[in-house]
Amino acid sequence: MIGYLRGRVLSLLHESVILDVGGVGYEVTCSGAAFSKLSGLRAGEEGEIYTYLQVGEQGVALFGFADLKEKELFLRLTSVQGVGAKLAIAALSSLRPADLTEAIYTADVKRLTAVKGLGKKTAERIVLELHGKISADEIIGTAEGGMPAASLPKSQEDDDAVAALMNLGFTKQESARAVERAKAGGAKTIEEIIGLALRGM
Repeated sequence: MIGYLRGRVLSLLHESVILDVGGVGYEVTCSGAAFSKLSGLRAGEEGEIYTYLQVGEQGVALFGFADLKEKELFLRLTSVQGVGAKLAIAALSSLRPADLTEAIYTADVKRLTAVKGLGKKTAERIVLELHGKISADEIIGTAEGGMPAASLPKSQEDDDAVAALMNLGFTKQESARAVERAKAGGAKTIEEIIGLALRGM
């Protein structure tokens, strides 16, 4: 398994790069973030990407990602029936990983179907199979200027409350903080959490 590559970019093709690693040129189909990361290198500068090697009936293909979290999201997507590697890469190129994760978390099928080649039924299947596997702390983190993961809501009720507040138009960060304040104020059920959170907004 080839899980990581570091080398010089020999050429940039449509959605793929050829990376020179120790004299061997690896052609890698990249996510939008990975392609942008490598295309921004100066001449002679080395770049790095995390990769996934797919071996199938149609041959061998190498897919590249900007970081491990993006690779993990790719693997989650391809675990869904009807979602192949190319469609998963297309999703990661059409939507930022944070936006894609948020769309799954909030069951935003319309947003998912904006991805070329991703139909409504497949989008609904993605939401159905992955919704419970994505928590609030995956879409609100220190990397996006949110709260530290340790202070985020942890239970399913907390996650549902955050999603409900986001559907009312509040940001992820505002929703998570409101839920934390509501719990600190004694709210326990999801109705109490949402009610107290709204009063504190």
